[in-house]
Amino acid sequence: MPIGPTELIIILLIVVLLFGARKLPELARGLGQSAKEFRKGLSEEEKKPEESKPEQKQS
Repeated sequence: MPIGPTELIIILLIVVLLFGARKLPELARGLGQSAKEFRKGLSEEEKKPEESKPEQKQS
């Protein structure tokens, strides 16, 4: 079920009440940096060659 514009406005108002309007740019910047680092980590993981996995010993 998608979130409509009314729900987004309510969520935004709650966030403003909780953190204050002055903290919002700081929070948004931190969220953007976190997303950037996450994507960077994912791309590094894809580029990493597969390490040889130790073979299991059969008895």
